[in-house]
Amino acid sequence: MTSSAVASESFLPAMSAIAREAGALLLQYFQQKLKIEYKGEADLVTAADRASEALIRQRVSTQFPSHDVLGEEQGLKDRGSEYRWYVDPLDGTTNFAHGYPVFCVSLALEHRSTSACRIAAVVYDPTRNELFSAEQGRGACLNGQPIRVSKITQLKESLLATGFPSHKRHQNPNIYFYHQITLRTHGVRRAGSAALDLCNVACGRFDGFWEFNLNPWDTAAGVLIIEEAGGRVTRFDGSPFEIDSRETLASNGLVHQALVGEFLTIFNGRGLEPLPDPREYAERRRAKL
Repeated sequence: MTSSAVASESFLPAMSAIAREAGALLLQYFQQKLKIEYKGEADLVTAADRASEALIRQRVSTQFPSHDVLGEEQGLKDRGSEYRWYVDPLDGTTNFAHGYPVFCVSLALEHRSTSACRIAAVVYDPTRNELFSAEQGRGACLNGQPIRVSKITQLKESLLATGFPSHKRHQNPNIYFYHQITLRTHGVRRAGSAALDLCNVACGRFDGFWEFNLNPWDTAAGVLIIEEAGGRVTRFDGSPFEIDSRETLASNGLVHQALVGEFLTIFNGRGLEPLPDPREYAERRRAKL
C-alpha cells in the first residue's frame, strides 16, 4: 500500500469501536470483586487485563487479518505485516485492581513501509466515557472535538504529571526528580496511568509529563495524540523520542526546554534541594507537644 493510500484510509472508526468495546468489558469486571494475581513483586494482573487483550486481538484479527499485534500480555504476533498494533488492554492495572477509577484502553497503529510511524491512535477512559484519538497529520480529538495543548509558558506555573514503577522502585531514581520538579512548578500529580497522563497533556489539563522505563504499548498512542495536539515528546535530554525509548518527556512544547534544562541539572547533581529529614520533623513535633 502506498503512503498516499495509507493517508487516505482512516482506521479510527474501527479502532474507536474496539477500544469502546474493550472498555465496556473492563467496566463489567471493575464492578465485581476481582482476584488480584501477582506476576512480579507488585505487578498486578487481573482476569480483566487478559480478557480485554483477547477481545482486542480477536477484533483486529477479524477486521485486519494481516496486521501484526504487540500487546502487553501476549507479546508480539508477527506476520511480517507493514502494519503493527500496539495494545495496552488495561493501562492502570494497579488502580483497577484496587478499585481506583483511573485506567484506560490504549491502541496505536504503526505503518512500517518506509520508516516506523504511528498513523492512528485511540485511548479510551471508560469511567469518564472519554475517547482520545488522533491521526497523523489530522490533529487530535476528545470525543470527536479538537483538542490542543495548553498555552502555559512558565515552568513555575505548570502542572505536571509523572509515574513510578509498580516493582523494583528501589532501583528507580524518580523520587529525586519528583522532589526537585515539584519545587519548581505549580505541582506534580501521580495518577497511575501513563496513557491517560499523556492524553491529559494533549488536552491541556497537564502542561507536561515524564516517566522512566515505559514500554512501547504504554506510550505509542499517547505520544501521537500529544504531537497531533501541538505538543512535543522527547527523551530527557531533548533528543528524539523513539518507540523503544526508555525515557519519556512530554509537554505543551512551550515549557519543554525548561524541563530539559531541569533534567540536565538534576542528572548532574547541581542545585539539588535536600529531602526533608523526618527525624528533624519528629524532633520539632515532640518539642511542640
